[in-house]
Amino acid sequence: MKHILPLAALLLASAAPVQADPIRDQIAGEMPSLMAIYRDLHQHPELSFQEVRSAKIMADAARQAGFEVTEGVGKTGVVAVMRNGPGPVVLVRADMDGLPIEEQTGLPYASKQRGVSTAGVESGIMHGCGHDTHMAGWIGAARVLAANKAKWSGTLVMIGQPAEEINLGALEMIKDGLLTRFPKPDYSIAFHDSAELASGVVGVKAGFALANADSVDITVKGLGGHGAYPHTTKDPIVLASAIVMRLQTLVSRESNPFEASVVTVGAIHGGAKHNIISDEVKLQLTVRSYSDSSRKLLLDGIKRIARAEAMASGLPEDRMPVIKIAEPYARATWNTPELAERMRGVLTKRFGADRVANPQPSMAGEDFGEIARAAGPKTQSLILWIGGRSAAELEAAAKEGRQLPGLHSPFWAPEADKVIAAGTEALVAATLELMPRK
Repeated sequence: MKHILPLAALLLASAAPVQADPIRDQIAGEMPSLMAIYRDLHQHPELSFQEVRSAKIMADAARQAGFEVTEGVGKTGVVAVMRNGPGPVVLVRADMDGLPIEEQTGLPYASKQRGVSTAGVESGIMHGCGHDTHMAGWIGAARVLAANKAKWSGTLVMIGQPAEEINLGALEMIKDGLLTRFPKPDYSIAFHDSAELASGVVGVKAGFALANADSVDITVKGLGGHGAYPHTTKDPIVLASAIVMRLQTLVSRESNPFEASVVTVGAIHGGAKHNIISDEVKLQLTVRSYSDSSRKLLLDGIKRIARAEAMASGLPEDRMPVIKIAEPYARATWNTPELAERMRGVLTKRFGADRVANPQPSMAGEDFGEIARAAGPKTQSLILWIGGRSAAELEAAAKEGRQLPGLHSPFWAPEADKVIAAGTEALVAATLELMPRK
């Protein structure tokens, strides 16, 4: 666990704030209400582009705080605007969707919801990625910033974004006029809970923060027949196995060791009976990278390997593998270095050095970066990590060599009060820094 800070320092930091101040006191006063909202959201998660109830909770909270609110942006998105004199435009984003996971946390307010995803699969639904803490922190920041209008000047645009889990929500909101119907941001900020940082610790990473995430489907074709007569067939299971093994060399032998990359075969489906050689196998891959050049190397390599292995198996041209690369894909999330280092200073001053970490970039995907990318090169962007794991649990697991459940696990249950309090405070502190009243 490379992000773990000393236990004693973390316990001290979480037990005693660096310095009490009015903003922190206001957040503490909001926490009972925010925790009630969090538990409600956790108990009633909604899948991508189905976040109607969640969006209404956020929209109602923003209206009550004095924002001008527009609903239904990008299907189920929320845009709340507060104009407060001259100054920059700051966009604050929270994502809203849950995951098709059967919750197994044992929490008294655990989700029992079920639904059908955009892929047509019926399942349980869970906030297994912490978006419920993001929404609660967003509401907390909206309330506190609205109550402190005398301390900032400019335009605040707060958005509740749908469908982050399928990497389509930000694009859908942009398509629906997020950057034309509403003020275009000079700064775009957000936070995400972390299973690797101790609760209440804020992670600030300059540069690449999250990866390109590509989904690749490969249909491996063969010539089927009786399992007793393999010489009369071209076995696609053997061919698919060769492809899977060869794909591992894309990372181990073709990628620059200093440019992180991942190729994972997450699913393989083929065959129906012991004594039948099928004529088709389907592979599903997730491919992760940071730079455009690394992404191209991996995707080109997948195409080359699949075709070359098919040729080596003696398949004719009309039985070559079919490869589909999903579009759009989640492009890498880039934290503007200038903004990241500026916020590192602000947050270190506010929380103390023991509660500000410099985590490694993640191979997870996010669509938050699409907002700044679409807004143009003048828009600076930053997504923060907020720790949600008990420091004692992290230290014990590290000593024992034990792997803890993380994001997207049915067992993920962050210390929500600490995530929400720290996330709210980080968003408020960042916004006040970016929108000073002169």
